[in-house]
Amino acid sequence: MAFGGFNDNKHQAPMADINVTPMVDVMLVLLVIFIITAPLFTHAIKLDLPNAQSAAVPQKPETISLSINGEGNIFWNNDPIDQKALGARLAQEAQKNPQPELQLRADKSTRYEVIAQVMSAAQTNGMTKLGFVTDAKEK
Repeated sequence: MAFGGFNDNKHQAPMADINVTPMVDVMLVLLVIFIITAPLFTHAIKLDLPNAQSAAVPQKPETISLSINGEGNIFWNNDPIDQKALGARLAQEAQKNPQPELQLRADKSTRYEVIAQVMSAAQTNGMTKLGFVTDAKEK
């Protein structure tokens, strides 16, 4: 090893090499520990679990897509619908149990007045689940 000698006449630069031997020793010890303990992680315990009956999982409510284009035309699941028929249809859907979720999709150029009228009609007719659908931000 190059630690330098006892001769003070020669001034050498400090040693810049890293001694990795202790690090390798620690890594080998950890490797041996993991090799020994790894089979314990895969050991499965065999259990005879009891059978039980449970209530049926409630069905997920359907979703209704209300789309509004730039001209203010309203579409119920891609089918055109007028403002008057919309109120009756919303009241009919509000009576279902579980109540369907209303997803509102509006064009960027849609007037806020039309969106507010649709939201008001939904609330007036008893719809409680209303969500707004947007497109993901373009990068």
